[in-house]
Amino acid sequence: MPTPPDPERPRPARVVEPVRVLRARPTDALAELMRELMPEPGEGARNKPPAESEEDTEELPPVPAEDPAAAPGPRRRRWAVAVAPAAAVLVGFGCALLLPGRQEPTAHPAPSPVPAAPSNTAKADPDGPGTLRQGDSGPEVTELRRRLLRIPDVFHDGPATGPYDARLAAAVARFQLWYGIRGDETGVYGDDTRRDLESRTGPG
Repeated sequence: MPTPPDPERPRPARVVEPVRVLRARPTDALAELMRELMPEPGEGARNKPPAESEEDTEELPPVPAEDPAAAPGPRRRRWAVAVAPAAAVLVGFGCALLLPGRQEPTAHPAPSPVPAAPSNTAKADPDGPGTLRQGDSGPEVTELRRRLLRIPDVFHDGPATGPYDARLAAAVARFQLWYGIRGDETGVYGDDTRRDLESRTGPG
């Protein structure tokens, strides 16, 4: 079997060398722009318009000085601006003082008097309701005397009847001291003293 012919070898191609592209740098463009805007000293002198001669200029007449007495100066204006508000405040304050009803000093209204409690209502007793003290009388005082007579050595030979006198108050104070009763005033037959005495003497 015949062998196939060798394929043709590729022809040698020409090697292409890279082309170098030169681009203008931004600094070059800026320098060129500056040259256009700011011409060189020689060129500027040529393009500059000729200076005007002194003959073409005109001198204005001097301004006449104002009389300081005729027109107020800046210092007088400042002084007037500063004094005007102060004068307005003083005038307003004086008018406010002259108005009726402003002459009296402002005072807080006096508190209304608290109505007195009616005499028939009894004040709350700190020793409890039904408290007996020196000067009282009645069946409750008699019951107190009889109960104290049952406690030994508290109410020596005391009468079973009579008002709440100093001798009975001393007996009540002695009973409170001996039995450590602290809830009532000394010598006053209050709730704490009543409970303790009734518990020791039984029903009346």
